Amino acid sequence: GYIEGEIRIGGYPKVQETYARISAYCEQTDIHSPMITVEESVMYSAWLRLPTEINKHQRLEFVAEVLQMIELDEIKDALVGIPHASGISPEQRKRLTIAVELVSNPSIIFMDEPTSGLDARAAAIVMRVVKNIVNTKRTIVCTIHQPSIDIFEAFDELILMKRGGQMVYSGELGQHSSRLIEYFEGIPGVPKIKENHNPATWMLEVTSTSVEAQLGIDFALIYKESHLYKRNKEIVKSQSLPAQGSEKLQFSTPFPQNGWEQLKACLWKQHLSYWRSPKYNLARLAFTISSSSFYGALLWQKGQNLHDEQDFFNIIGSTYVFIIFTGTSNCSSVLPFISTQRTIVYRERFARMYSSWAYSVAQVIIEIPYIFLEAVLFLTITYPAVNFYGSAYKVFWYFYTVFCTLLYYKYLGMMLVSLTPTYQVATIYASLFYTLLSLFSGYLMPGPVSQFYPQHISVTTSLQKFPKWWVWGYWISPSSWSLKGLLTSQYGDIKEEIVAFGEKKALNAFLDSQYGYKYQDLPIVAIVLLAFPLVFASVFAYGIAKLNYQRR
Repeated sequence: GYIEGEIRIGGYPKVQETYARISAYCEQTDIHSPMITVEESVMYSAWLRLPTEINKHQRLEFVAEVLQMIELDEIKDALVGIPHASGISPEQRKRLTIAVELVSNPSIIFMDEPTSGLDARAAAIVMRVVKNIVNTKRTIVCTIHQPSIDIFEAFDELILMKRGGQMVYSGELGQHSSRLIEYFEGIPGVPKIKENHNPATWMLEVTSTSVEAQLGIDFALIYKESHLYKRNKEIVKSQSLPAQGSEKLQFSTPFPQNGWEQLKACLWKQHLSYWRSPKYNLARLAFTISSSSFYGALLWQKGQNLHDEQDFFNIIGSTYVFIIFTGTSNCSSVLPFISTQRTIVYRERFARMYSSWAYSVAQVIIEIPYIFLEAVLFLTITYPAVNFYGSAYKVFWYFYTVFCTLLYYKYLGMMLVSLTPTYQVATIYASLFYTLLSLFSGYLMPGPVSQFYPQHISVTTSLQKFPKWWVWGYWISPSSWSLKGLLTSQYGDIKEEIVAFGEKKALNAFLDSQYGYKYQDLPIVAIVLLAFPLVFASVFAYGIAKLNYQRR
């Protein structure tokens, strides 16, 4: 069928950005951050959705009141966990969904099948909670398929639609569904309801397509000709015009909280999620320690002990392996994490909890201390083990290059998830990027001589093998700049001689002639290395803000 018509609030056309501030929507899927507690989930929603006039103390009191009303106060310190794997039960998760929305203090709450997938006891608990909310003078609209008699009679009014979206009934249920039964039994040919029969089941049976064909009637047409329909039309007509002296509902700001508060709230939740995710963070730290140890053991005390070109090739080859494998490990590990987070962001963004930029900036920032720790671990283990030059300047350059390398790989993974519809697609594109970063790193095929300064050193045959039409790939490849930064900062100013291809040559001259690495290029290398994570982070933020692969 087709959805047609106009939605009005207080007689004025509905504006979704405004309507989201006074309404709430409880999804059937119960999407929540798994690594924060029940109370923290509700606090987070209250922080972002209650108006600024409510101070922190009042906010905490309201959260406690909601937890008690939804009967979650006894499990408020439990981690939400992953559905059907860990954490709270499906019924508790459903009540948490309701609590997260209720704490925004909405006038109307929409619930998509709140009892779906629950047993009779769990469904009864959820409906008891729903009645508690109704008693606070709020309107609740639910979609329910084939409810039990207890659940069905908990509602005050019913809208029944047949296949195709045509309305069959819209009105009060009455005591023990008396008004519903009276309406359908008043239609000629409709069988009477049996004693102690579920009115919901009977209603669905008598309005089925087969019964319509058997009786030769159209329940949708009968409803349109009924007094009930005419009464509803009059109510809609009267409510579609603004009351005299009323004003259009609007807010002075697009979100309840300003940008700074949004960022603080997002950072708070992200910090808790990261701190309680050892599988994600400890795993990458363990990988960094192990890869650093292998790197250090492989090049033990070789950093200043270079005699010929093979010694240098060992250094650059091992460095290349580190950049590619440690980088891809960081990129791959973030893909499922951000993919899970994105589903949560869709729900929170739809509820107008925050600007997508607040989440994106928080996600970018929260990774920095963990990447910083990884870089420190790598520096601490490998630098003395390899016996690189002890200059503070060179140590800083080593750390800076490693830090930027890990950072742009991490943000690359985040960017790919934000631009692709699923985790699986992001993984495929990530594999493509790994291949390109490896090919254009300047190790498997040396890149062109630097174009930033006059060339005064002859170019060897190996340099000329890089195809001219692929030179741009070398210049835009982050891995080539990482390799250049690590090697140039260590050896670009070293004039000690080595035997290169049977000839004595200064180490810095060999580095320049063989790979085009010049010491005076380092300031440009520093800028470019910082630019890559900034670009990837910006594209990630853009993807989160502008692309939506979820269809409601």
